[in-house]
Amino acid sequence: MNEFEKRLAKHYDELKWLYYELYGSDKQAFDYFCSMLGKCWAERNDLLRELDEAREKVPDWYAGNDILGMMMYTECFAKTLKGIESHLDYIQECGVTYLHLMPLLDTPKGRSDGGYAVSDFRKVRPDLGTMQDLAELSAKCHSLGISVCLDFVMNHTSEDHEWAKRARKGEKEFQDRYFFFDNWEIPRQFEQNLPEVFPTTAPGNFTFCEEAGKVVMTTFYPYQWDLNYRNPVVFNDMTENMLYLCNQGIDIIRLDAVPYIWKTLGTNCRNLPQVHTLVRIMRMAAEIVCPGTLLLGEVVMEPSKVVPYFGTVEKPECNMLYNVTTMASTWHTVATQDTRLMKHQLESVFALPKQYVFLNYLRCHDDIGWGLDYDFLRSFGIDEVAHKKYLNDYFKGDFKGSPSRGETYNDAPELGDARMCGTTASLCGLESADKDSAVKLDIMLHAFLFTQSGIPVLYSGDEIGQLNDYSYHDSPDPDKAADSRYVHRGAFHWEDAEKRGDMNTSQGKIFNAVHTLMTLRDTQSVFANEADTWLVETGNNHVLGIGRYYGEKTQKEKMLAFFNFSSEEQTFKTSENLTGIFEYNDMIKGERFTGDAEGNIRLEGYGFLWLLADL
Repeated sequence: MNEFEKRLAKHYDELKWLYYELYGSDKQAFDYFCSMLGKCWAERNDLLRELDEAREKVPDWYAGNDILGMMMYTECFAKTLKGIESHLDYIQECGVTYLHLMPLLDTPKGRSDGGYAVSDFRKVRPDLGTMQDLAELSAKCHSLGISVCLDFVMNHTSEDHEWAKRARKGEKEFQDRYFFFDNWEIPRQFEQNLPEVFPTTAPGNFTFCEEAGKVVMTTFYPYQWDLNYRNPVVFNDMTENMLYLCNQGIDIIRLDAVPYIWKTLGTNCRNLPQVHTLVRIMRMAAEIVCPGTLLLGEVVMEPSKVVPYFGTVEKPECNMLYNVTTMASTWHTVATQDTRLMKHQLESVFALPKQYVFLNYLRCHDDIGWGLDYDFLRSFGIDEVAHKKYLNDYFKGDFKGSPSRGETYNDAPELGDARMCGTTASLCGLESADKDSAVKLDIMLHAFLFTQSGIPVLYSGDEIGQLNDYSYHDSPDPDKAADSRYVHRGAFHWEDAEKRGDMNTSQGKIFNAVHTLMTLRDTQSVFANEADTWLVETGNNHVLGIGRYYGEKTQKEKMLAFFNFSSEEQTFKTSENLTGIFEYNDMIKGERFTGDAEGNIRLEGYGFLWLLADL
């Protein structure tokens, strides 16, 4: 029995049971699925199999505190995949061990939604390179200890995908891979329960296809046709596409828009039980064919909807998920200078099992949606609509005294809602007059990011404080010119990166501060994912306190971290004893810390403290 047969046998009973549950005991489809897994395993090269074997011996290899992520657009960072390969020395200098390449598969020009309308899952966009270039880049990254992440857009294809082209021509086999309707009757029934993802730029969830003379489901944009996962052929072929990418050396598959992949009339078509069944099967498929590969779920929803995508210890689904609510709460705290919502949010996160691995981030390629806990905020007399307006006004710089500079996305006044776009540095105020204060806030937020358990992920350019790029307004592409997310999707400023060694520049201050934080996180056991975490009371709503404890027989460490979200100096006392039998050292300054004679701690505006004690 070879390795594939052993792995298949381990999962076979559950795999068959779940597959039959979804697809009505379709033996032919299931047998094809299993044979497809065998084919993909046979195509995996020896180096990737060696990597699989090494990672199987350390199944939580991705959960260490030495992991630092960075996400980037190939065309923005270095124009091509070969360009990225030529700049791996810079990526290493940043301390990055996890490289997320934003969508780079073939998409139609002008109808790509930033790369999320894929026309060919086995072809790289020609302007970025080839699939061989991607495989060679992955191999080079592996030789340097860097894992590679790639988006897998599984909810839909481009209308230019081969399946969609044949569906438009009337071929029933391919229309059955999507949701086609002869008239608007059933789509209107769906719409009664379906919210709109982009109410301003793409209202509605269905589009009339002139060529086919039918209505097709398009949850996101009219040129993105939703796949019908009720059809086992769709699931089989899409899983094979995913495994094909794994065989090019992709280590982390980001399952894009995964909550949307199962549609049922009379529901909101989000987070349905069948979605979890599909993800569980995909997890087993990866463990059978390429066990060194991880699944990252993109679930941009409240925590109660996010956590189930981890599955259970016995039947896991995603290896990692995004900590999107903490990200949004972070920017809320910047705007309000009040940490109470953040403390409420972190209480929920700290209570989760330690084996859950979150990706934490300040900014990413997308907008900031204000999906906050408004039930909690209402207890302080905060109205949801008015508060969203305040947050957007603050980060646009329209609120008096705000140093932030950003732009709204999908503004829907009738709903009292909009999303926010901008780089970390611009949202911190680095475009305004008080650059010193903006740099302090930027560094403090990165310290907060690195204090959290999980994997911190930088958005390319944030490490040098890159500002908003407003040139997209003048783009000859009307879709790009109308999409404010491109304000933070500008080309990487290599001329600014050259300033990273100059401590008289904002680039140098931010780069070296982030590098120091990263190095400390990498070397101190207290940052391990399995460390205990808790909130430390400060008695000051401007100051957030976090405790971490890591203990083994040979090493016990306790950390206290404090973050001043106010622009003014704050004085506070901690519930922790700083003058007990052990000493706390300021990790940044490398000296003992005790506070003043009365036990007070003072933090300058946007200041932070990392205190460490060896027990």
